[in-house]
Amino acid sequence: MAAECDLPNTFLPQDYRVPPGTTVVVGLGISGMAICRHLKRIGRRFMVVDTRGVPPGLDGFLRDFPDVALRLGPLDGLSLDDAFEVVQSPGVDPHHPVLAPLLAQINPQTGEPRLVGEIALFRRACQGRIAAITGANAKSTVTTLVGEMARQAGCRVAVGGNLGTAALDLLEDTEAELFVLELSSFQLETTPCLAADSAAFLNLSEDHLDRHGDMAGYRNAKLGIFKGAAHGVINADDDMTWPEAPLPAQSRFTLSPPANDDDWGIAEHNGQLWFAHGNERLMPVSSMKLKGRHHQANALAAMAMGHRLGLPVAVMEGVLKRFAGLAHRSEWIADIDGVAWINDSKGTNVGATIAAIAGLGPTLDGRLILLAGGVGKGADFRPLAEPLSQYAREAVVFGQDAERLCSALEGHVALTRVDTLDAAMEHAREIAEPGDAVLLSPACASLDQFANYLARGDAFRHWVKRFTEGDS
Repeated sequence: MAAECDLPNTFLPQDYRVPPGTTVVVGLGISGMAICRHLKRIGRRFMVVDTRGVPPGLDGFLRDFPDVALRLGPLDGLSLDDAFEVVQSPGVDPHHPVLAPLLAQINPQTGEPRLVGEIALFRRACQGRIAAITGANAKSTVTTLVGEMARQAGCRVAVGGNLGTAALDLLEDTEAELFVLELSSFQLETTPCLAADSAAFLNLSEDHLDRHGDMAGYRNAKLGIFKGAAHGVINADDDMTWPEAPLPAQSRFTLSPPANDDDWGIAEHNGQLWFAHGNERLMPVSSMKLKGRHHQANALAAMAMGHRLGLPVAVMEGVLKRFAGLAHRSEWIADIDGVAWINDSKGTNVGATIAAIAGLGPTLDGRLILLAGGVGKGADFRPLAEPLSQYAREAVVFGQDAERLCSALEGHVALTRVDTLDAAMEHAREIAEPGDAVLLSPACASLDQFANYLARGDAFRHWVKRFTEGDS
């Protein structure tokens, strides 16, 4: 608890006016600590505020920044009128009444709003090329693919952002010549101009509406990735990813045959599907280690970006043949009695689950058994009905919003409601037939029963491993 900490004498009262020329960091945690380290490196005077009494990273902050002023608790009573700049962590809503006025105020020294996020600081300091990826789903996979392709091509590359290492901490690698960043809508909405060398917007589906208000607000935040970009990678099959105005250069990816020389798609040749760039066939789709239509789209997006960055096609193909995917993202765990068990715990929204169903369904000899449920975040589950009716044997639902899932899916797919993930897996094992796949892709957050999606995916993995170890 905060009262038990050895608090520095720089703890500030609730009613406080920030001194002139001071930069204010709003929010600790991973990003907030990275912002603090960056400001210290460049010699900027700063202080930190956080609305929580005991924010994540507090102990590390007290240890590493003993002379930096800190204020905890609600922002009410804090005057930012004289602050030089306010830098917020992604988890902080920039439309908070204390912060929102700063969005319309321009800092004459930076030419940007007085309220910015961590990526604005990164852009000012970065001397290398930037490849940036966003989307409702699959951005971690594509970011990792592009990073690995660049690394195998001999580039000095740093990978992070919303994935792994915070963007500002990547700047400590002074040897990096290319920065490959996964960026969330929260990061992009406070980035005035990213000016990426190549920027990809992969897909859009309903998520984070509690923050952005509606799909238009969510999309607008995501479109920030194209501000100042020299090149864009867009999804030809999803017009919600298209920039409002043409970019200096654009490449499209599609699961259909390429329509022009700048398209990356899939074409049939002698009864076999091939990745293709324009009229050029590259490699058989079956050669890629990751399976599923959604991963084919990810591969095409990564190759489109890599080609713009000057990466050899042969190197990119080699990575696709070896890359086994990321944990908790359509991750194959085991085959038991001819049934594949797939961990897609990262599928925390409806769009991600639809992508997993549509990606895996056509590849199966049997049917899908979907395990779904948790905290639905107010999402509309009805779009799941059509792909489930096409590919699923049954949907087994659990957790806080199981009843809402049942209401949305009833009449479209066989349904079983249980209380827990373990019970869902037990039932799935009873009904699965050879050629089927049991897919954990919950379309929900995990916080009703697990600490996070990682813990949920680990529980799935450990349950499956018990049977594979017992069979060996």
